Amino acid sequence: MITHRRGASPAAPGAVGLASALVPGLGQLLNREWGKGAVLLAVAGTAAVAELLTGHYADLSGYTPRTHGGFFVRGLWGLVTLGTQPRAMTVAGLSRGDHSIILMINGIIAVLVLALIAAITVWAVRDAARTRRRILTTGERLTAREWVRSTRQSAFPYLVLAPTLILLLFVTALPVVFGILIAFTDYSKDNLPPMQLVEWVGLENFRQLLGAGAWGATFFGVLGWTVLWAVLATATTYAFGFLQAVLVSSRRVRLPRLWRSIFFLPWAVPAMISALVFRSMFNGQFGPISQTLVDLGITHERVMWLTDPANPWLARIVALLVNLWLGFPYFMALISGALTNISPSYYEAARIDGASAAQQVRYLTLPIVLRATAPLIVLSFVANFNNFGVIYFLTQGGPANPDYRYAGSTDILITWLYKLTLDNGLYDIASVMSILIFVIVGSFSVWSLRRSKAFTDA
Repeated sequence: MITHRRGASPAAPGAVGLASALVPGLGQLLNREWGKGAVLLAVAGTAAVAELLTGHYADLSGYTPRTHGGFFVRGLWGLVTLGTQPRAMTVAGLSRGDHSIILMINGIIAVLVLALIAAITVWAVRDAARTRRRILTTGERLTAREWVRSTRQSAFPYLVLAPTLILLLFVTALPVVFGILIAFTDYSKDNLPPMQLVEWVGLENFRQLLGAGAWGATFFGVLGWTVLWAVLATATTYAFGFLQAVLVSSRRVRLPRLWRSIFFLPWAVPAMISALVFRSMFNGQFGPISQTLVDLGITHERVMWLTDPANPWLARIVALLVNLWLGFPYFMALISGALTNISPSYYEAARIDGASAAQQVRYLTLPIVLRATAPLIVLSFVANFNNFGVIYFLTQGGPANPDYRYAGSTDILITWLYKLTLDNGLYDIASVMSILIFVIVGSFSVWSLRRSKAFTDA
């Protein structure tokens, strides 16, 4: 323990914090915390050395960030400008120049690393000022071993999570930020680096997609069907799963385990395989369903279930039925588990009050099950909103819709996004789509879960 005079300047903690703000670790050294200060100085020094080694600072004549900057300076320059010199094909190969996408990625990495250094600097400033204030007030200075022990006890969860958070920052945050930034550029198959430079276009892509033209009509048309699809797909699978669970749980049904196993089979088969099988069955030209209807005299010609542009609701109804077949076993299994937690005394009391079986299901079973499965309904809605597999492998978005751009009558937002990206190379518009999907699904999920009482304490 070191004792200090009470007359020390009250500005000393602020001055020490300012020192750490200028040079991370300097405030700790002024507080005579040598180990902590050395580590912080090493972090700042490593960043400075990396900038110097990756740049060209030996000769600063004609300095520009593009030609002389190191990793951080050139990264920030590239993120702002996306390059100034496109590459060209020559006899010797591609000429020297800029690749806008590589510059953007490097710039994002530079910003993330600088954000980490900034966070460490903020902590260093607060730590230096707090330590200086304690020294001036009590005269106590922790040794390195005492500080390590105190930090391990007070911040152990953060120390354990820190490596994972840093990894997620570059594995998860980097692609997300990259995808968001693409929405504000003109990156597409008609403007591909390195032969051409990508440019920032601001909100032009959003205006194009949400405007009154063909893009806007396609977006709002596909969005309307996507919402309707998600609602109907969730409601039908939940209702049919609830019905099956109640029936199988009835005392009048023998061998309930056998029936549950049989009904669970559609969910056990991979959805992609089932969708492809149903696609073959509903094939208008060669499918057995259309042929059977013709043979029985029900229809005079084959029905184009999935490809009739004049009647797109045929394909939509088929998609809903196939999704019902694939999805109801999931809710049946969940609701069957919820039914086992309902006390038999509830039903006994209801029978004494004269409630019929239908009334027991409506006023007793359904409210209890809904309360227990409300979060799962929300998650199912989100999953159906982005249910790529059923739509794409069953109908591929068809039948064709001449009023839409790159979308069919059964396309939902996620399948349209897939076509825009991989089939047509419209990366800028697809990035806008991904942002809008995130906003829609995220907003609905937060709103629904807040209204649900499933997570409140009993």
